[in-house]
Amino acid sequence: SFFSAASFVIVIPSAVAVFAWIATIWTGRHLQLTVMCLQPEEEIGLEVHHDRDQFIRIEQGAGRVVMGETRDDLSFKRDVTDDDVVLVPAGSWHNVTNTGEEPMQLYAVYAPAHHKPGKVHPTAADATADKDDQPAEWSVQPKGSQQDGHA
Repeated sequence: SFFSAASFVIVIPSAVAVFAWIATIWTGRHLQLTVMCLQPEEEIGLEVHHDRDQFIRIEQGAGRVVMGETRDDLSFKRDVTDDDVVLVPAGSWHNVTNTGEEPMQLYAVYAPAHHKPGKVHPTAADATADKDDQPAEWSVQPKGSQQDGHA
């Protein structure tokens, strides 16, 4: 199944091209794969995941990554482009912005899982409004995990 913990193989660029803002395409007990497409000048949004690491790979496009220990201290700033990888440690405030003229296609791996399996958000506004986007009960989650922070 496309949205389950079963073994799975996918061609990432093809998957990214299919979806709008974000889609959760695979969820396992310990990690999760999402794909995103950011339009020019669009951003993921400044956020922190207190209890999960994140691996982000830019498939196509140009952008800017900022990270830091607090939302007011984003001292890590890097330009990113095709094939670059961004590693976001748990507890780091971070944001990715598309600075190019074409859509930025990327994928993100969360460990542990972060979204409801199969969740698709066509736009950032849809994601913000969604109150039903929690990891599956069968996924392994940290004990006493904190709420994510958003700026």
